[in-house]
Amino acid sequence: MINGGLVMTGAGRPDLSVLAVFAASSEQTPHRHTPSTDRKVSEKYVLREENPYCVKCYESLYSNTCEDCKKPIGCNTRDLSYKDRHWHEECFQCFQCKRSLVDKPFSTKDDQLLCTECYSNEYSSKCHECKKTIMPGSRKMEHKGNSWHETCFTCQRCQQPIGTKSFIPKENHNFCVPCYEKQFAMQCVHCKKPITTGGVTYRDQPWHKDCFLCTGCKQQLSGQRFTSRDDFAYCLNCFCNLYAKKCVSCTTPISGLGGSKYISFEERQWHNDCFNCKKCSVSLVGRGFLTERDDILCPECGKDI
Repeated sequence: MINGGLVMTGAGRPDLSVLAVFAASSEQTPHRHTPSTDRKVSEKYVLREENPYCVKCYESLYSNTCEDCKKPIGCNTRDLSYKDRHWHEECFQCFQCKRSLVDKPFSTKDDQLLCTECYSNEYSSKCHECKKTIMPGSRKMEHKGNSWHETCFTCQRCQQPIGTKSFIPKENHNFCVPCYEKQFAMQCVHCKKPITTGGVTYRDQPWHKDCFLCTGCKQQLSGQRFTSRDDFAYCLNCFCNLYAKKCVSCTTPISGLGGSKYISFEERQWHNDCFNCKKCSVSLVGRGFLTERDDILCPECGKDI
């Protein structure tokens, strides 16, 4: 039976205990005793599992050894324990500053006891903004190897804490998304809103991909060939249907885009592949030809005209 014991629980707190020591009179001599035979009329003793021991024998058999001074921890002092290690109350102190850690939070490093302040100064992260220690247990923000106090991790422009919201780093500063868009993002020439992703440039002007559309069919032009007329952009199909000349032979539009060649004669146009003799279908590209009303003929077929 251990009387008068005090146990403290919680991380970084030692367990504290002190044994009850009793004084036995000659009329209250315990029924059992440990090996010591030098009895006195009024002798102090300790109960362990209902068995009495004189102080000397008890300390010899059961006392813990102090981690700091390596001496036994006697019955008349508190035994402070942490993870199966024991200290005298006066020995339970910070390894660096030597201040007492009794009833105070502490940390350990390489089996050494450290007060919160010494541990923080030696091992805790430093805030990238204020350069002060980020205390253990406090919330910190991390980005690309740097750490901040939660209250120091703020937007460079509005100075509001960013917390867990999205942000954009620029030139060693961090910006919340709204402030970044106001200060740095280009404005779409069409909708006048900031372009954060997916922008295209046409004639040195920025556009959202979703805003850069064909004037005719309203399909996105990003990623496909297009042309323009009167400063309006068109996909090739719409441009050809609206503005391109028609081939005399096949009647389909002649775009003339992308380096494609065509033949023009007396305000009439042909695709290169369509500029053939009406009778024998031989290609007349780069050759002489004759005309008969709207038809073109090779010299051989036209000799009888």
